[in-house]
Amino acid sequence: MSDWLPTSAVITGGASGIGFAIAQRLAGRGVRVMLADLPGERLDEAAAGIEGALVQPCDVADPAQVDALADAAFDRLGTVELLLNNAGAGGPRGRLWEVDPADARRHFDVNFWGVWYGCRAFAPRMIDQDVPGAIYNTGSENSFFCAAPQTAAYIAGKHAVLGLTESMREDLPDHVHAGTIVPGWVFTPFGDARVMQHGMDVGEYADLVVPQLLARRRFVVSHRSNLKRIDERMYALRASYSQFGSDDDNDVRDAIARLTGG
Repeated sequence: MSDWLPTSAVITGGASGIGFAIAQRLAGRGVRVMLADLPGERLDEAAAGIEGALVQPCDVADPAQVDALADAAFDRLGTVELLLNNAGAGGPRGRLWEVDPADARRHFDVNFWGVWYGCRAFAPRMIDQDVPGAIYNTGSENSFFCAAPQTAAYIAGKHAVLGLTESMREDLPDHVHAGTIVPGWVFTPFGDARVMQHGMDVGEYADLVVPQLLARRRFVVSHRSNLKRIDERMYALRASYSQFGSDDDNDVRDAIARLTGG
């Protein structure tokens, strides 16, 4: 799909699951990888599982630790050509009004602000590099529809990651690409193994998505079954516009272009 191959990659949430599987595939292609994750045995074991991998303990909910990750990455790798803001956590469950807002905020600290902090820490330095680069943020099928019931914080966070990424795409110069990874149901340690085990094998998933990363796709996808729910949502949206929409002349982008002469 593409002949772009970064020389270096930083992956948050890189000690297990999707992050680790992608790191293995990239390392197998000769990419130097730095795995960032919470400190502990899992991170140490992940480093031992990939020859030459570097590690950096990092809690992405702490902006100072994310800044330290960026410092360590550029110091030890020289350049960072691929960044995967992949770290995430499952959110509190229950009907929205039964969930403690403090729990929802803590969840956003990881799943949304952790991505924001990663983009903030790395993007300016990647812009200053004279080599092609890419920033990918891990969203979810839940970025587009509600796959898991009674997980409002998780679904809202993944919708927010999509919006953040789409906005940032326009802030970046041509040599730094940004895209969203859209995992479906993949067997990782992310949730209850009794449920997760029915998902796609994580190795199979990595084999599917790595070529899309190297092709610098806007959306990196896997489960075509997701289109069922995406289409359902878009159909309802289009039906409402078809029946009640009344203004064909004030698309915001078109209006800005007219006003600015763009």
